[in-house]
Amino acid sequence: MSFTERIVQHFHNSIDTKVQASQVLPPLIEQASRMMVETLLNEGKILSCGNGGSAGDAQHFSSEMLNRFERERPSLPAMALTTDTSTLTSIANDYSYNEIFSKQIRALGQPGDILLAISTSGNSANIIQAIQAAHERDMKVVALTGKDGGNMAALLTQEDCEIRVPAKVTARIQEVHLLVIHCLCDLIDEQLFGGH
Repeated sequence: MSFTERIVQHFHNSIDTKVQASQVLPPLIEQASRMMVETLLNEGKILSCGNGGSAGDAQHFSSEMLNRFERERPSLPAMALTTDTSTLTSIANDYSYNEIFSKQIRALGQPGDILLAISTSGNSANIIQAIQAAHERDMKVVALTGKDGGNMAALLTQEDCEIRVPAKVTARIQEVHLLVIHCLCDLIDEQLFGGH
């Protein structure tokens, strides 16, 4: 297989995964967007977290909320828990890497807020502890997962929403996670601010 053929195969695999996801995820994305809108209307905020590429997705979401997505509108309260290196490294050093998000949630999270928890495997220990901390703070959780949902899936309640990408390859899951984030941003804007 040539490099060009390999590249084309990646495009086809990505497209196939998105087609499969489009058949199962839209109702869940809509549910998550409504949860987020309710939180924002009640003066709550959305905290987001993930590791590696999922950390980038958490930051991507919060930047679209705080700044703007595709239209001019007021800033919306969202915060990525992945960006403060002094806080992250002090918690990891003094306590445990598994607590880097949960300690922040216990300090910053309020009842009625939402945690956007992102993990392609659903097994990240620090994301699992983040979900537990969110529930302790009476926060709802929107979880972006893949594969079989991992250990995160078992922690979620009826109040939460899991958006599980029907794929096993991490790159494909991440590609769909980004699309889901863009769908959430669009639906939040549409519900809060109406048509253009």
